[in-house]
Amino acid sequence: MSIENPIGDGARDERGTRLPPNHRFLEPEKAVKTITDMTIWEKSEAYMEYTGFIATLNEAIKGKPLSVDYKISKNVTKIMDMLEKVDKLISDFPPIEQPQRFGNSAFRDWLHKIKTNSTHYLQDALDQNLHLAIPEIKAYLEESFGNATRIDYGTGHEMSFIMFLCCLYKIGCLVQEDNVATVFMIFNKYLNIARKLQTTYRMEPAGSHGVWSLDDYQFVPFIWGSSQLIDQPKIYPPSKFLEDEVIDKYSDEYMFLSCIKYIKEVKTGPFAEHSNQLWSISAVGSWTKINQGLIKMYKKEILAKFPVVQHILFGSLLPIRRFQMHS
Repeated sequence: MSIENPIGDGARDERGTRLPPNHRFLEPEKAVKTITDMTIWEKSEAYMEYTGFIATLNEAIKGKPLSVDYKISKNVTKIMDMLEKVDKLISDFPPIEQPQRFGNSAFRDWLHKIKTNSTHYLQDALDQNLHLAIPEIKAYLEESFGNATRIDYGTGHEMSFIMFLCCLYKIGCLVQEDNVATVFMIFNKYLNIARKLQTTYRMEPAGSHGVWSLDDYQFVPFIWGSSQLIDQPKIYPPSKFLEDEVIDKYSDEYMFLSCIKYIKEVKTGPFAEHSNQLWSISAVGSWTKINQGLIKMYKKEILAKFPVVQHILFGSLLPIRRFQMHS
């Protein structure tokens, strides 16, 4: 195994990446400080790893409902146990009585507790031989749930969790056989925790563009969720995702529909007004086109926007250094 390329191809490596014994983990840091740094990000290993990771999992779940049979490894179960602890902790910090409508300050206490416990949680979730990675990967986990100062949540926090998952592949905790479970169990659990935090603490959307963005809080579940719906005759044509009957029947099977259901629960008024982009998407003729369009939109509207990218953390697993093609 070449030491020059210790990271390998991340999630795209069929064997699952194993790092060499001399690999040096780093505490991740922000590296995109100005608009001109954006080109460094877009040519970086981190960018290629991250977008490749999303594409790999997008392919793995194509056409599959959440109830499909898939392998559940011991490591997936341990990550799920960790997220269950994170979830249960919400009930220990109920919202406090306060005058302002948004941003309940009890969230700060909850997040402080998560950050205090994150090392311990990861020690329980990861095999002993992976514990050296914890100072690096815990930073991504801690940034996944929202901002304590502003009490907001958005696509940057979602990205941090997906980067955390990507790092779990890079260190060999998760492997290719876990791809479906990573989306259907781990990411779906995370999504439910994020929604619970949003409603419990009335979190502000971070940098929302209102009706002009896809959703106030999430983006990737629409990508992966639309992949699930490719070649699914029950929700075809795609405009069916707007029908209440279809949403009620299939929201437990398809992430895209669970996202639509959540939006309808938390927003009032005509769907075309509060979710204009999703309304427009419903007119597209196929789920394959929707899926491809959403990936392009994600790269343009999220990954190419400085206000999001300035918060990204880079370390040894997702480095800011320029991506080099290896022969």
